[in-house]
Amino acid sequence: MTRPLQGFGLGLRPGYYEDALAPQCPVDWFEIVSENYMIAGGRPLYTLDRIAERYPLAMHGVSLSIGGRDPLDRDYLRQLAALARRVRPRVISDHLCWTGGDGIQLHDLLPLPQTDEAVRHVAARVRDVQDALGQQILLENVSSYLRFSGDALDEAQFLSAIVAESGCGLLLDVNNAWVNGHNHRFDPYAMLDALPVDAVGQIHLAGHSVDALGSGLLIDTHDQPVCDDVWALYAHAVRRFGDVPAMIERDDNYPPFAELLAELAQARDIAATATPRREAA
Repeated sequence: MTRPLQGFGLGLRPGYYEDALAPQCPVDWFEIVSENYMIAGGRPLYTLDRIAERYPLAMHGVSLSIGGRDPLDRDYLRQLAALARRVRPRVISDHLCWTGGDGIQLHDLLPLPQTDEAVRHVAARVRDVQDALGQQILLENVSSYLRFSGDALDEAQFLSAIVAESGCGLLLDVNNAWVNGHNHRFDPYAMLDALPVDAVGQIHLAGHSVDALGSGLLIDTHDQPVCDDVWALYAHAVRRFGDVPAMIERDDNYPPFAELLAELAQARDIAATATPRREAA
């Protein structure tokens, strides 16, 4: 697929606005949480306009509920399209999940049953969203802690089928692949190897935590540095998918900006030294 972003980015959070606007900030692009800027005005939108003048942007949403049963929220799509016209993002993405039902927003990224029926349902909605926005979207693989008893497809098969039927791309969250591999006892390296090479348009790198209640589950908290296991899986992703734009994502326990830049430098180093292994999808 054509990759309109290049290089290495960071998730833009309000605490880092001034860092992003500082001279010679060594970040190639920023990703925003779309819903934070779907507003009429105010300091966040004003600052975003300034940042958009200097950097390519990606828009990453959390409320599309592409797998939900409720009809797609047309007001939300209109606001999303208006924000896209304003900041001209290189990429628009959301999560392969559902986030509520019967008009109730649960504010969580809930997993879908991995079935042929779910593939058809999601793919039809993706095509509708892409028509409304006038461009391809990327869907992110989400972390999960339970599986449905009726699952007929593994995670890679599910993701690949949705890409094939809808025409969307993938936002590969390497941390989520590691978390799910641990939680559901599958090989995340084999999962990456089973994904279509040309479908991956962006990569997320983040940290996770161990469940404090003693279940042994890994929890996708995005509040820790990227761990060694995830860095190793990222190197494998580079060998598999090649030069994919990658970013560090932090959503809590925010460190000084310099610490995120150090993680970004590590991602650059890994990408520069991993030997690409291009294969047929």
